[in-house]
Amino acid sequence: MIYPSLTITFLGSGTSSGVPMIGCECEVCTSSNKKDKRLRSSILVQSEKTNLIVDTGPDFRYQMLREKVKKLDAVLFTHPHKDHMAGLDDVKAFNYFAKKPIDIYADSLTEEALRRDFYYAFADTKYPGIPELNLNTITLEPFVIGDIPVAPILVWHLRMPVLGFRFGKFTYITDANKIEDVEKNKIKGSEVLVLNALRKKKHISHFNLEEAIEMVNELNIPTAYFTHISHQLGLHEQIKKELPSNRHLAYDGLKLKFE
Repeated sequence: MIYPSLTITFLGSGTSSGVPMIGCECEVCTSSNKKDKRLRSSILVQSEKTNLIVDTGPDFRYQMLREKVKKLDAVLFTHPHKDHMAGLDDVKAFNYFAKKPIDIYADSLTEEALRRDFYYAFADTKYPGIPELNLNTITLEPFVIGDIPVAPILVWHLRMPVLGFRFGKFTYITDANKIEDVEKNKIKGSEVLVLNALRKKKHISHFNLEEAIEMVNELNIPTAYFTHISHQLGLHEQIKKELPSNRHLAYDGLKLKFE
């Protein structure tokens, strides 16, 4: 399969509460380092022809303004938690300028949540100013958006199925604490893997930093970036010094290029 050149932008690299967390005065939340300011996790995937977003969290509007995104072709959803879908209403701005619906890709579980939470967008009676969505239900079968091939990967967020996505040499996985062997095989061969690493302390439904490092090492991934980070992980610059070679903390605004 032919893959186009891609640019990946980290729109957000934080967990559900973001960093800084409301009301918190810890050293991370009060840090002046911009890499310790983390919006809710999301990425922008761009080829020469196609712009797609993975997840529209509560910070979606600001993320689009910050990155000066003028065109959006599609949204892929990983799962139905609010920190990954709450900002969907703001795609209506792209509807307004493009004069067409936005293609949405989600599994059946996430589709159910989207239809419930954004019921007005799917109602028979439409009114001006609502988002126009073209909903596509996806499984684990690969598909193509514009000129970008997409390979879904099933991971587990405790008991909730979550979709990761592979785009050629790059794989993106968030909100996971278990990956089965058959799905690990889909990740192997990636040049870069992005994986959630919530904090150092063990968590019921997320990989902690140690587990995330073990996973990327097991899969023999040359380069890894960790995302969905909480203030409990620690200061960006301090954790950066503790990481093994070619294992990095993602940060908001980071861009990766793949030829």
